[in-house]
Amino acid sequence: GGESTRPGAASLSADEELRRIMPVLERLDGRVSVPISVDTYKGAVADAALDQGAVMINDISALDYDPTLLGVVSGRGVPIILMHNRGRSRQMYQEASYRHVGAEVVEELLATIDRAVKSGVRREQIVIDPGLGFTKRADQTTAALAALPLLKVLDRPVLVGPSRKSFLMAALGDRSPSEREWGTAGAVAAAVLLGAHIVRVHAVASHRDVVQVVDAVRAACKAARPGLEPALCSTL
Repeated sequence: GGESTRPGAASLSADEELRRIMPVLERLDGRVSVPISVDTYKGAVADAALDQGAVMINDISALDYDPTLLGVVSGRGVPIILMHNRGRSRQMYQEASYRHVGAEVVEELLATIDRAVKSGVRREQIVIDPGLGFTKRADQTTAALAALPLLKVLDRPVLVGPSRKSFLMAALGDRSPSEREWGTAGAVAAAVLLGAHIVRVHAVASHRDVVQVVDAVRAACKAARPGLEPALCSTL
């Protein structure tokens, strides 16, 4: 990703965004075996990135900022992550008003999915993201994380990105991003237990361990005899 999406960040031109990411993609192309995802909401940037070896687009605007991105994604048939958001990063909290965070995230993502499908994007291309920290204050972000099971009705893979985000300080106290790794581990474990299929983190090796342990717990729940499983298992 070439453009910062932190609260208050200004947007970039497509040319500047490409100037930042294309050298990275050129260096990675053919040298890594894992899929490359590019964070952008601009159709022109997505098009160029896909030409240079990217295979997935992560759109923080859920197809809301640039209508040309929809044509690129539908035309190329690539996976796209649609993240719940409202407004722009420079006005991050102006629309952070909810009656029920989880229900409204589901409702708004459903509308986004329907719009994408009607415009030629196949449902199988879509991954959804509840947008932790985006147009959500700390308590609202925690509520959105707790409401992950509600996203099951959308029948799409769920990506969650809690890594080192400022909402963790509501539980931990004032910490720098690098001091939020254990808090991130707690959020990752909760996310996977509550239904996340993909987690986006900085310390990949450490959080792979977290996910493997959570997966082992989930497997034990599934193997338990009915009536003898721990209470937690009934929620998984």
